[in-house]
Amino acid sequence: MSIKDKVAIVGVGCCKFGENWDKSEEDMIVEAAFEAYADAGIEDPARQIDAIYCGSLYTKNGPVEVGEALKLYKPLTAVSNYCATGTEAFRAGVMSVAAGVYDTVLVVGYDKPKDRGVSGPSVNIRDVRDLPATPAGWFALCAAPYFKKFGAGREDLARIAVKNHYNGTLSPKSFLKKQITVEDALNGRMISWPFGLYDCAAQSDGAAVAVITRADLAKNFRDDPVLVKAVASGSAANPHTDPDHDFLRWKPTENAAAEAYKMAGITDPFRQIDVAQVHDCFTLTELLTYEDLGFCDKGAAKDFIASGTFELTGELPVNTDGGLKTFGHPTGATGVRMIVENVLQLQGRADKRQLKKQPVLALTHNIGGFPTGCAVTIIGME
Repeated sequence: MSIKDKVAIVGVGCCKFGENWDKSEEDMIVEAAFEAYADAGIEDPARQIDAIYCGSLYTKNGPVEVGEALKLYKPLTAVSNYCATGTEAFRAGVMSVAAGVYDTVLVVGYDKPKDRGVSGPSVNIRDVRDLPATPAGWFALCAAPYFKKFGAGREDLARIAVKNHYNGTLSPKSFLKKQITVEDALNGRMISWPFGLYDCAAQSDGAAVAVITRADLAKNFRDDPVLVKAVASGSAANPHTDPDHDFLRWKPTENAAAEAYKMAGITDPFRQIDVAQVHDCFTLTELLTYEDLGFCDKGAAKDFIASGTFELTGELPVNTDGGLKTFGHPTGATGVRMIVENVLQLQGRADKRQLKKQPVLALTHNIGGFPTGCAVTIIGME
């Protein structure tokens, strides 16, 4: 069953991402949800919302705390899939509406890792003799073979960091607002070669919300709803134990993109997609994603980066709000936050970072695990 144009986004909301010591998970959820209610013109959520789909990686109490925070006692479904959690919650909500189970649902992504008492993401450190024991280690393993084969280097990664830091300064709700230079990025403290400090995304607290409904009901909420063209999930074998993996790509992205493009009728993603938010947990991940999504040929990303293709003024702007790198990465919220940004861009509401050429079709991409899973959405105006 294709879900293309059967579901629409009619409201979005997002709290400020960062080290939100003065806010609980519930505070952030309420802030994002009530912004989304207002955006959709919802005055009576208990009557107008049929169900809640939520994604969180670090929560202790599951979806119950979302319903309790909002005093919205509806069917609750929790979704978890590494860093793709927020997009997976969105996918579950979209499927329920497209299938006719519900008319209007709330999608909530949230996490508050800064209160866990550890400085970085929780990882299960096992089999350390065989596998790198941190996300930086997992994602860095593509660097040496890719650099050797295609002649790329740390300077190319630094340009991605510079772009995303600049975009983050234009986003009122982003965590980090600091412009950097290529030299700053190259001189950052080394984390896991080739990743220095500025190559790594900023983990943060945050929540983001979307209101979705049947496409034929969408204009009851607002005049400019955004239609869901595709939402797809892809997976692949653990690359560290897959004998066929060449460490020049991430297979989950390729698999999710192929499904999403088929669903949306995309045959030339570089020409048809106008704006994209991709999973820049590390700068190399963003570089590989350009190629894995088909925005450019394998090995050509460095040339596109050098020409400014993916900057705000380029042919295909990527991570217009700063991405995970500077907006922040509260794992369960990230996928929904990306959808929020794309909705604002499509509706011409992105303020200082609004693209000069009005976008019509937008993509989001989340990859997670070792990486072993990925989720992709494509949304657009009528």
